[in-house]
Amino acid sequence: MTYDLLLGLITFAFVSSITPGPNNLMLMASGANFGFRRTLPHMVGISLGHAFMVALVGLGLGQIFTAFPMAQFIMQWLSTLYLLYLAWKIATAAPPSEGNARGRPFTFLQAAAFQWVNPKAWYMAIYAVTNYTPEGTGLWPIFIVAGVFAATNQPSVAVWAGIGTQIKRLLTRPKLLRWFNGTMAVLLVLTLIPVWFST
Repeated sequence: MTYDLLLGLITFAFVSSITPGPNNLMLMASGANFGFRRTLPHMVGISLGHAFMVALVGLGLGQIFTAFPMAQFIMQWLSTLYLLYLAWKIATAAPPSEGNARGRPFTFLQAAAFQWVNPKAWYMAIYAVTNYTPEGTGLWPIFIVAGVFAATNQPSVAVWAGIGTQIKRLLTRPKLLRWFNGTMAVLLVLTLIPVWFST
């Protein structure tokens, strides 16, 4: 992989990781509700889970959408339904002070598994593998791409969890936290717009 290609990959990985999307909105909500420390497994699950996805896409998994166009339609619906479910869970989550047992942050495995129904994660993986792994160069470029995503994703998601943690200090009343959670739920639903209306 040339220096220019590597620099382009790092730039794409960082920009796509730090811009708003389902992962980052959920991390901000988690930071506001549970704090930074309890959100750490969620952050690590996103970074390593997405890097694993990138590696599998590079090894040929992404070709399933070309071979079976219906798979893309099915994934589209699964992603939509699960994101709507998560939005509902966020919107209806009671503040931790109210002792709601449902209010728990994502575990490492939940965050890693979520990448498989996250439309933005799929786009990032397929675009990166398509544009930054030259044909005929073996497996190393695939693992380099996965490694770059893991390295740039971790500080990016930490920023969003940190923002949520800072916001938590302002949400001192349960009513304000419920309003914040409702806003995060709406924004999460809005991330579905590119899924259904992109060309």
